[in-house]
Amino acid sequence: MAPPRPTLIYDGDCGICRRWVESWAAMTGDAVEYRPYQTAAADYPSIPLETFRRSIQLVEPDARVYAGAAATFRVLRHAPRRGAWWWLYTRVPGFASLAESAYAFLARRRGLLSGVTALLWGTLEPPRYDLVRFVFLRGIGLIYFAAFASLAVQILGLIGHDGILPLVSFLGALHRNFGSAAYALVPTAFWLDASDTAIFGGTFLGMALALLVVANVAVRPSLVALFALYLSYTYAGQAFTTFQWDALLLEAGFLAIFLPGGSVTLVWLYRWLVFRYVFMAGTAKVVSGDVSWQSFEALRYHFMTQPLPTPLAWYAAQLPHWMLAAATAGTLVIEVMLVFLVFAPRRPRMFAAGCIIVFQFLIVLTGNYNFFNLLTILLCVFLFDDAALRRLLPQALASRVAIVRATRTATRAAAALALIVIPVGVDRISRLLAQRPLPLVERMTDALAPLLIVNSYGLFANMTTSRPEIILEGSADGVQWTEYTFRYKPGPLTRRPSWNVPHQPRLDWQMWFAALDGAPQERWIAGLVYRLLEGSGPVVDLLATNPFPNQPPRFVRATLYDYRFTDAATRSATGAWWTRRDPQPYFPAVSLADFTIPAQ
Repeated sequence: MAPPRPTLIYDGDCGICRRWVESWAAMTGDAVEYRPYQTAAADYPSIPLETFRRSIQLVEPDARVYAGAAATFRVLRHAPRRGAWWWLYTRVPGFASLAESAYAFLARRRGLLSGVTALLWGTLEPPRYDLVRFVFLRGIGLIYFAAFASLAVQILGLIGHDGILPLVSFLGALHRNFGSAAYALVPTAFWLDASDTAIFGGTFLGMALALLVVANVAVRPSLVALFALYLSYTYAGQAFTTFQWDALLLEAGFLAIFLPGGSVTLVWLYRWLVFRYVFMAGTAKVVSGDVSWQSFEALRYHFMTQPLPTPLAWYAAQLPHWMLAAATAGTLVIEVMLVFLVFAPRRPRMFAAGCIIVFQFLIVLTGNYNFFNLLTILLCVFLFDDAALRRLLPQALASRVAIVRATRTATRAAAALALIVIPVGVDRISRLLAQRPLPLVERMTDALAPLLIVNSYGLFANMTTSRPEIILEGSADGVQWTEYTFRYKPGPLTRRPSWNVPHQPRLDWQMWFAALDGAPQERWIAGLVYRLLEGSGPVVDLLATNPFPNQPPRFVRATLYDYRFTDAATRSATGAWWTRRDPQPYFPAVSLADFTIPAQ
């Protein structure tokens, strides 16, 4: 004889009631029996007929009866993905009365309930995320591949033996200063081998592991190795790998290790990541007190002053002032307000995803931020479900995706991860908004900080309103000077801005930051100048051309110019995209004799 089951009794003549009951039945399976009161009322004479008409009734095997919102949340306890609704109903003050009031209001207005259901959910099909999981894992494999491929073409020039900041010297200095504690402070696999062979070969290992993820082969072991390897490069790269997109890839990649287990908790943790990243980006702009954001003038400057504009940035900078002000306001609305829809029901959440995706796509059109915006767009896949993605992807692909049933181990691991990621993320937001950590979480945040699995975000909190550019020149005699041209950063006035997504030319980016400092303060600048005077092949290869192919220059100097986009008339007349003025010495002519020790 089958054990007794809870019985949910509902109005079988109500269309919207039947839709919700069908949704719950799909979630709970055989754990709950569903009966319309029109046929079930006679079996429960103690419950007045009017009570059945007013609200749903859940009769438990022990004869306890729950009605309205309480019945709804009790039913969901029997679903595999039960959520926290009953816990909220019974533990959070005020939640039960609010839920019952909302239920009573909608129960009396079932036409409104039908409209609200269509507006907020569309379909009441129980959400599945197998296709979402499949798409994201293939996507993050491709982004890892792009990140390692980008490192491969520049890593020796940056941190190789003859590079700007040799890794061997960096690790040696750390060990001398901190002893064995250096291993925990700087968790990198290159403690084992920091040779050029290891540094260069590791990028190809990363690409190979990324392709395994794309091919759906040994996915979890590959994701573990990819995270550890990219973390190693993030520390090994020193000043050249301290960017927020490196941190975002590590955070997303760490969560991805748990994703193949199939727990829906990971979907919510990714939504939490999307919210935290976008919200912190917007909030940083608000709390900074920057006048250009407060006056909606930020985008008046941004397209020209950003590190590596695309050709379309020039056109964007010519837009009318009112349009740029509206776009600035729109940026803040998306990042500070609309992002809360990440936690909303299905349709508002997908609307938020669409807005964020369009916003990121516009950034891709006007600025070169390597894989940053592509990764953000990919993260937004978790704001959809399989039913939505099936409309966008080829049926042949969707039909091949296997259904994953989360094991108890995977579910527990995801829950344990949530107990770390959520409070530390809240602490990160607290440090931004309140300028102080959460007392109970502070130690955990600081302990996890070296692993870069829960990070702070907030690009362009203070908008740059001018564009200083460092122009390096070399000379064989100290009289005739020849300019070094970088691959991507502005230099020649008539050279059109280029596209380099998803590649990040990390030296070009650091030159932008160095120019903002106004004076040579960073150690890597000395390393760059030293290597140019030395004629280091890996470093010279980071540039667009080598103006001294036969022998290195005897002298190198740097001048700081104020760069600006030309206007339409000037560009039409001269073909120049840029104009520069107000030259200021950045550092005077130096030679190898001025370096008492090698720059490394």
